[in-house]
Amino acid sequence: MSAPAPSAPPPAPVASIPQNAPLARRVQSKTILVGLDLGTNKCCLIAGAPDSTDIVVGKVMPSAVGYVKPGIITGIVPGNSDVIFGDDAVRCALHVDLVAPLRDGVIHDTRAARDILKHLRNLVDPTGQADVRAVVGVPANAGPEAREHIRRAVVGAFARVLLIPEPFLAAIGVRDDSRLGQPQYVDPVSNSLIIDIGAGTTDLCLVQGYFPTADDQISFNFAGDSVDQLLHSAIIQLYPDCNLDPHSVRQIKEAHAYCGAIRKPIDVKIILGGKSRTLELGEVIGNACNQLVDRVFDSARRLISRVPNHSVVQLLQNIVLTGGGSQIRGIDTELQARFVADGYENPKVRIAGPDYQRYCAIGALKAARAARENQWQYVVN
Repeated sequence: MSAPAPSAPPPAPVASIPQNAPLARRVQSKTILVGLDLGTNKCCLIAGAPDSTDIVVGKVMPSAVGYVKPGIITGIVPGNSDVIFGDDAVRCALHVDLVAPLRDGVIHDTRAARDILKHLRNLVDPTGQADVRAVVGVPANAGPEAREHIRRAVVGAFARVLLIPEPFLAAIGVRDDSRLGQPQYVDPVSNSLIIDIGAGTTDLCLVQGYFPTADDQISFNFAGDSVDQLLHSAIIQLYPDCNLDPHSVRQIKEAHAYCGAIRKPIDVKIILGGKSRTLELGEVIGNACNQLVDRVFDSARRLISRVPNHSVVQLLQNIVLTGGGSQIRGIDTELQARFVADGYENPKVRIAGPDYQRYCAIGALKAARAARENQWQYVVN
């Protein structure tokens, strides 16, 4: 990779390293590096060799594990498996106990998390013979307990890991290495505010060319799932007989979400009890999404207040939105308008791009390729 290695803090050991661990690694035939964004709603894995820029495996799938219910007839579940993952698990929701490994951006069910991680590892190393190392994104300012839960979950899936804040990885993933040095290119790693709006958490990070400190990051548990909950509650108030399931509410949000001035009417067709109905949801959708913008704006102002005066004007030109929440219509325009109204000097807010589901994992693979040998943490039983 053409960019210099990110300077990570010295990693804490996951466990004591057996004396024969280095020898065991030397006899293995190859090393595979993995960049992993283990999200509340989606997980993304990008994998490749250490000495290449190629991607050999890329996978985005729902963060869902399905444990097949007893008595299911042969041929109903793909591969007649006892455990299925991702889209297969969601499609077979009738026939499985569906478990979400994460909640609010952190491990909620260790068993399900471990199972989905082993499944992802098998995608990149079906033989189980390679030395597979993973850089895993974590929420900004994730605490010791959240990090330890991830370390426990990766046992049996990866040989070594590095845990790095997700918005920092997203900045590295958004970075176009081929354009570094071009006069008109604005490098997101040099001096930017990255805002990563996921399902469970919203993470903000000042990215200024070095590994972020705790003061450079803010994370809060108000994100896509919170918008879903607000929308669901508002629909129940308007239409008490329409108790939609969470998946249907998420589909409505993803199809119609917007920020800014209230738009009416937004007529949404639903199927309830086998019958078609049309709901007018323009105001409730706008109100729910605007509450997310309120929280993002307040946190962004707090971080910007910590930026040195000599660099803050440049940073205001480089506010980048990523994650699933970046796809809400008008969120960049509304956030920029709020900065302008609050007196900030010529702010520019932009959406990272259409590959928002993969930026964190792409950055994680770049970080894995740049990591020094002594930065990797061994994972042992």
